[in-house]
Amino acid sequence: MPAQFNDAIRELIQKARIVSFTSWQSTHPAEAIALFQAADDQGRYLSQADCAHLQTLVPSRAEGLPVVQQLRDQVAEIVDEARAGVLDTFPTITQPGGGLYPSERAEACWRDFWHFLRCITYGIAGQHLDYTSPEGLHYMRLLYQELQVPLDAMVVGLEGIKTASLNRVALGQPDALAPYFDHLIVQLSQFRA
Repeated sequence: MPAQFNDAIRELIQKARIVSFTSWQSTHPAEAIALFQAADDQGRYLSQADCAHLQTLVPSRAEGLPVVQQLRDQVAEIVDEARAGVLDTFPTITQPGGGLYPSERAEACWRDFWHFLRCITYGIAGQHLDYTSPEGLHYMRLLYQELQVPLDAMVVGLEGIKTASLNRVALGQPDALAPYFDHLIVQLSQFRA
């Protein structure tokens, strides 16, 4: 964490955890929820071993696991496409005076894209559209306000993540998967209000 962050920003970063599995108790055993929570605590995508274990713990909700693995394995390309879309839409955003200047700000934005897709894959893996935490999103909104994050660019980036991801899945799957992306896009779009 950069040294220039004051204590208030550091506290917001800790509280801005946008994923919640509390509503999953009726569909997932505690062991499965703990697996998701451990991945989120570590800020990582579900591993091959995690997916295999979820397949045995919750076979009725394992349909999305192959897509989750595919998106995880292509995250770098997906984020690159989303970044290109942001830079095409906002060509001066990384230049002096732009919302993603200096380069550390831009890198933080691209890292957020990586994490946004990670959170979306949890929803897909668990087949739950309600994978976000209202409290965590509240703190993320405050953090983004404090850091003056260019929200229009973040939403364009999320739309780009959605497009790049859905372009990589099998025919018929995009319609089923789009709501998981739309859920987070709607949540972040509300930050602008």
